[in-house]
Amino acid sequence: INAGKIHVTGNRLDQKVYYRHSEYPGGLTETVLRDQLQRHPTRPLESAVKGMLPKNKLGRVMLKKMKIYAGADHPHQAQSPAVLKL
Repeated sequence: INAGKIHVTGNRLDQKVYYRHSEYPGGLTETVLRDQLQRHPTRPLESAVKGMLPKNKLGRVMLKKMKIYAGADHPHQAQSPAVLKL
């Protein structure tokens, strides 16, 4: 949670570049970390974790299980076990 509050040091906000390609000739798009955090605050954290996971089926399954939220609000709750009377 709170992925929108990522803080980086130095000139990383302006020097870290993310690349996308549209599969068309000349379709390379560059996005700087500052713009990426404003538009999609969870994507830099997702790409960082994706780079650390194994590049196989297990890594892809692990990435699907990860949930990242920009703010403190999320739909998950802690478990609340009930007492079982025997």
